[in-house]
Amino acid sequence: MKQYFLTIAAAAVILTAGCQSKSQTNSGAQTTKDSTEQTQPAASAPVEGQKIDVSKIKPADAKTILARKQVPVLCFHQIRDWKPTDGKVGKDYIVQIQNFKDMVKMLADSGYHSILPDQLYAYLNTGAALPSKPIMFTFDDTDMDQFTIAAPTLKKYGFKAVYFIMTVSIGRKGKFVDYMTKEQIKQLSDAGNIIGSHTYDHKNFKKYQGKDWEEQLDKPTKKLEEITGKKMTEFAYPFGLWNAAGFPELKKRGFRMAFSLADKRDQNDPLYTVRRIIASGYWSPKTLHNSIKNSF
Repeated sequence: MKQYFLTIAAAAVILTAGCQSKSQTNSGAQTTKDSTEQTQPAASAPVEGQKIDVSKIKPADAKTILARKQVPVLCFHQIRDWKPTDGKVGKDYIVQIQNFKDMVKMLADSGYHSILPDQLYAYLNTGAALPSKPIMFTFDDTDMDQFTIAAPTLKKYGFKAVYFIMTVSIGRKGKFVDYMTKEQIKQLSDAGNIIGSHTYDHKNFKKYQGKDWEEQLDKPTKKLEEITGKKMTEFAYPFGLWNAAGFPELKKRGFRMAFSLADKRDQNDPLYTVRRIIASGYWSPKTLHNSIKNSF
């Protein structure tokens, strides 16, 4: 019964706020000047299948990491058409299906290549080479449409992504949205995408104490590792909210990087505040392109 109410509460949070943070500075339409699009053949990941032994990489000092040019990281939530019941705030976190497809095509045509966390980790710490115009796609909250719509669209252009899973919702059918099953999560992982942790039920990371570390980190991590057969090494903060006091808890559990939203990176531990921007449902492909250029 407790889990049922948590599920309903989590669904309500996702619908009304997604991973909203007051620090999300790019949630509205951009007013920047137009940029010239590059027209190139659809890009397939040039480093697909490349193995990076990150276990041998020693983390660099914060100054070195902060000096490297940031890689654009996009954060998506629901990929579906708007409904009459969707509010103004909710629409910011719901990218309509054709618009999402147009966004992905634009990125491919513009010469972007998707990268995954191992590549980003190697680049930030050692300066390892990345493909031209690297970008990372991330998806939060386990929504079913990320599997049925987003993943096939990305695959069409040779893109891979990171899916941050909130474990309370796995296999659930909600009033407003359905969620991925264990089998679908495993399928995404087996296809070369990365599965990351997004807590149990989206509780604010800044408020963790006592048993919260077990409930929100340990148990979800164990469940995702059982599903995928792979170690969880990436974490995304609910609402993008973080505090440095929690970094040691992430480190001792083996998380290499943690992803926030558009706020400034921590000056001492930038690997635990990797910046992302939310791709707004109000944005056109051109606005997304301008936002990427101006945010990173």
